[in-house]
Amino acid sequence: MELTPDTQAELTDLTARFGAPVTVDATIDGGFDDPIRRTDRFGEVCMVIRRPNGKLLLSIKTFYPRGAFRLPTGGIDHGERVYDALVREGREETGLDLVVERFLARISYRGSPGAAPLFHTFAFLLRETAGTLGAIDTSEQIEDWREVEKAELPAVADFLERLGSSGTRSIGGSWSAWGKFRAVAHRAVHEALAEPR
Repeated sequence: MELTPDTQAELTDLTARFGAPVTVDATIDGGFDDPIRRTDRFGEVCMVIRRPNGKLLLSIKTFYPRGAFRLPTGGIDHGERVYDALVREGREETGLDLVVERFLARISYRGSPGAAPLFHTFAFLLRETAGTLGAIDTSEQIEDWREVEKAELPAVADFLERLGSSGTRSIGGSWSAWGKFRAVAHRAVHEALAEPR
């Protein structure tokens, strides 16, 4: 799905406000439906939340394959601004007060090189300022949280790329393909965080 002119204009504004993101054009195995073929969204925000101790938050949902912790994400509804989705999803998923610090990564996923994008991820670094960690929206089904150093993100990506087990709910296809899709953002975020600012 191509981005609308309004979304393109907002991304230009977000780049001016929060810095130029790493840009990734990833070819993925589209052998799963959720979230890349959900009709209620064109993409997602990825929330890279830095805790007061400097570590980053990962989450796992109740229906994921065991051990599949990842950076939290939230869908951007059609017609919704990226920044508004970031603020809304950050609050709903974590219960924390968060301040946006950097635009880290802009990722487009394609089923084959040159094809129209299937989905988009926009990753931002957020700093926790207050609150108690816990999802406000229980429909998110977040089971647990884990804190990691930024240097651990490639290992998280490696784990996701090797997923072979099944979750407890259907995502409309292969958890293995889903894991490889999810790994892309972790590598892009690690690259962005390694760049001096």
